[in-house]
Amino acid sequence: MAYEIYSNGALIVAVPNPPGPPFRLTGLTPNTQYHFVVLARDAPGNVSAGSPSTTCTTLPGDDPEPPTAPTNLIVSNVGQTTADLSWGPSTDNVGVVGYLIRNDDDDATIDQVTGNPPLTSKRVTNLVCETTYRMHVVAKDAAGTISPKSNVITFTTVPCAIRPGGPFLVSTGWTAPWDLSWLPDGSAALVIERDTFQVHKINGNGTGKTLVGTVPNSMTTEGDGGLTGVAVPTTWNGSTDQEVYFMHTSIDGNLIAKMNFDGSSLSGYTAIVTGIRKARFNNGGVIRFGPDGYLYAATGDAQQSSLAQDLGSLNGKVLRVTKTGQAAPGNPFGTRIYSYGHRDPQGITWDAAGRLWASEQGAINWDELNLVQPGRNYGWPVCEGICTVQGMTNPKWVWSPSTASPGAITFVNGALFMTATLGQRMWRIVLHGEEVTSVDFFWHGTFGRLRAVEKVPGANAFWFGTSNADNVGGQPPGSDKIYQADLGP
Repeated sequence: MAYEIYSNGALIVAVPNPPGPPFRLTGLTPNTQYHFVVLARDAPGNVSAGSPSTTCTTLPGDDPEPPTAPTNLIVSNVGQTTADLSWGPSTDNVGVVGYLIRNDDDDATIDQVTGNPPLTSKRVTNLVCETTYRMHVVAKDAAGTISPKSNVITFTTVPCAIRPGGPFLVSTGWTAPWDLSWLPDGSAALVIERDTFQVHKINGNGTGKTLVGTVPNSMTTEGDGGLTGVAVPTTWNGSTDQEVYFMHTSIDGNLIAKMNFDGSSLSGYTAIVTGIRKARFNNGGVIRFGPDGYLYAATGDAQQSSLAQDLGSLNGKVLRVTKTGQAAPGNPFGTRIYSYGHRDPQGITWDAAGRLWASEQGAINWDELNLVQPGRNYGWPVCEGICTVQGMTNPKWVWSPSTASPGAITFVNGALFMTATLGQRMWRIVLHGEEVTSVDFFWHGTFGRLRAVEKVPGANAFWFGTSNADNVGGQPPGSDKIYQADLGP
């Protein structure tokens, strides 16, 4: 048996029992806020519910002497969403361990460099197109003491290529609308709420919101589990074909189930894929029908990272199954597994050429955008972000979790649009074939936490939903909204 200590969903340390509690954490960063949760794990690997969370801030280091200020900060190669910064090194009596790149107007950290010694240059990649920035750099020593700031630079990023219009409000009164799926004719969509397990139908013009049922056997995990995915196949017609599909957490784990939907209410219930472990966090949970007519499902590692590399486990995978839950023909291992080595994939979609893309939440340093191909190993837990390990497939783009913590993803007008919960923004990722050509974002902080997003059928537009009324957002039930963004002709 062991106790696992997490901060913001990332494992800090596993403590064997004995010694068990009390336990003294070491190696934390001075003058830093942590949010801790403790889980217990028994010998077979079963995980308990999490403890109540607690928040603390470590004390500043005992070294009063700050590093010298970085010198000669310059900027070059400014693009739509990137800029190259370089500066002269700082010195310190105990040693410089990092540099923080900050917005000069409010001292907010935009990016950072760490190392021993840290580099004195950085390509900043999370900028907004057509925006003026004022930045400076500070150094940090091993005690957490911050230097005076460098000189300030001012620059403006390149104008945007495509700008989402609006957006305009579609519907109100939601509580964590976690996912949505359109009926094949585009007349209406099914929208699910993660923690209430409710399924609503809403017309394409935003009217006629009605509760059509709840998904049986669902439960929350007090984290990111619950009713997490909905998918309507293109064959659904409400009469001879009424099947719609859900992914949710149950007492026995995460599973995929199908129900009947006649256009006005849900009935019946059949589990078609079971045996997916659950945990408080890292449940994955999105499902989508692909262009080939098969159902794809993204599963998390259930906070047991070794499962992602285990081809005998359904966790930490992208699955590809038939409508009855069997392994789809042509799967690379002859099982339900399509790809593996995933930590916590949150969104899947296909581009115009039928390539599968997935957004994935990382542990501490990097969230990922992956081009998912059959049989590929995406590295977790050996790699988080870019690595050079043979046999591992690198992501096409990475973000720091503070700017992303991605939710769902959809493809519209040559670009992927990815929601961000912690990052509170909409990311746009422009594609050229299998490569990313530019990345920018919109509405930072405008709507709070963003989670669901899906293209509007037959239109150059997408719907997206907020998730401010979930267990992290802190807003009251019913305060979430759904919006539409139009991209123009």
